[in-house]
Amino acid sequence: MGRNVLKSSLLNASFSIFFQIFCRAITFAINAFILRRVDHNVLGIMNVRLLLLESTLLFLSKESISRAALSSTTQHKNKCTWAQLINQMWVTVPMAAILSIPCLYVWLNVLSPVGDEYQSAYKFGCYAMVLSCIFELTAEAPAFVAQVFCFVKLKVVLDTLHIFVRSVVFIILVLNNKNIAIYAFGIAQFTSCLVIIGGNYGFFKVYIQRLRTYREVLKKHDNDIDKARDEMGHYYEHMNDFPFNSVTEMVPTVLKNPGSAFNSDLNKLVLSFIKQGILKQVLTEGEKYVMSISPVLNFQQQAVYDIVNNMGSLAARFIFRPIEDSSYFYFTQTIAREIALKDQEKDKVKEASQVLKNVCKGVTSIGLIGFVFGQSFSGTLLLLYGGQDFVEGGLPETLLRWHALAIILLAVNGITEGYMFATNTSKQIDRYNYYMAIFSVTFLILSYQLTNYFGAVGFIWANCCNMAFRIAYSTNYIAKQYKDLHVNPLEGLIPGKIFGCTLIVAGIACKYSEMHLLPKSMLYHVLVGGIFTLITLLSWIFENREIAMVAYGKYKNKSKSE
Repeated sequence: MGRNVLKSSLLNASFSIFFQIFCRAITFAINAFILRRVDHNVLGIMNVRLLLLESTLLFLSKESISRAALSSTTQHKNKCTWAQLINQMWVTVPMAAILSIPCLYVWLNVLSPVGDEYQSAYKFGCYAMVLSCIFELTAEAPAFVAQVFCFVKLKVVLDTLHIFVRSVVFIILVLNNKNIAIYAFGIAQFTSCLVIIGGNYGFFKVYIQRLRTYREVLKKHDNDIDKARDEMGHYYEHMNDFPFNSVTEMVPTVLKNPGSAFNSDLNKLVLSFIKQGILKQVLTEGEKYVMSISPVLNFQQQAVYDIVNNMGSLAARFIFRPIEDSSYFYFTQTIAREIALKDQEKDKVKEASQVLKNVCKGVTSIGLIGFVFGQSFSGTLLLLYGGQDFVEGGLPETLLRWHALAIILLAVNGITEGYMFATNTSKQIDRYNYYMAIFSVTFLILSYQLTNYFGAVGFIWANCCNMAFRIAYSTNYIAKQYKDLHVNPLEGLIPGKIFGCTLIVAGIACKYSEMHLLPKSMLYHVLVGGIFTLITLLSWIFENREIAMVAYGKYKNKSKSE
């Protein structure tokens, strides 16, 4: 296989970051629109309750299967066939259908009730979310194939279309009648999932036909790649191991399979990830579960918390998550789970160690920048976004400032835990599941208790404690794994002296600006922030010029190749 996994991972991260910026801009614009046009209780129902249903069903249905299947290419014993992988990916559809029954019952009958005036719309929204999830998972097989064979731009394009279609449909319906916002939300969600299905299968139908033509052209030119490239382009090179001759072979039982329908080792790994996935979902969406189960906050307060939470986790959503996903993919393709690092290829281990160190350095630096500037610009950002009425009382600003602290922990945890999941054996994953259970229970207890005493900010404090526990476990695992190799990729978590000092100066200057310049002119305050942001970035580049030069070189080479 001639595909460059590291290059693909880097491209995937960069494309995903730009995509996430675009998508979050659209989402924020929609939220700003409905914040002024739609009742806040409706916003809480849509953005907290209904999206929690979608998140729960999709995560439980596909996360464990997808993560386990990605590891199959580095599996040395009892290696999976593509027919087995396709069958495994299609298990997500009946799994979602089965899980939708208890989920619907809980969402409609167990969770804290919505107002009578929203009951029928809420019920429609729940059914629309469930149907969207089941339909969307019918495209999981081609989506998995696209990820393995490094079709980086496909996912970005389809996800962008998904967000665009959902946004357009929702806005059109709400503009005609603002009282049908929940109905519009469900209709828009279902419509957009059809884009994912049609886009994935449509792409591979065209691509497979073109790939067959490319192979015929290559054969006609006596395997002269240059001539074939001139005629067909470079998109079909290094695809000798592509196993599909028709898009219908991405349907279960169609692709020829000499062995059993499923791989036993993969099934064991899936079971391990299922147990882990349930716990991770509780940790990821814990505050929403607490809000939904108990009346700690009403729907209006939930809407405010969700908006501020989205702003606070902006970096996590459009920067850290794409980097985490791409890093996970890279480590699964580079490091074998069942073999000790000292017994694997030294060059690969060395490269993986350096990549982990650089990624840790990058995300930690981003988190620190977010924390420092978040202390002085949270109020300004919220005022511009939601208006004076939204920030009145000071709660949104307090929440966003504490989120700035959580950003650092989110950044570190995403990478260190992602690396651990990518390299753990099944036994190690099972062992960690016990710790995850402890973390989950502790997190839920802290969320409930702290929120009762301190209000919505208690959710953020509980999340910070949870992240700290998980970071301690994953960093301990990494340190032990690399101990005998005399390398320490965790050094990337420590900021450089120049960068650290610059952050301190920038934080003091921006706080002074908030106190003395902001009351006179918001523009001057923003300009001060922009200047010190630039200075901070330049100090990081100067202190990490080797990484910066490598990144610039890759960007330059990519521009030339295009």
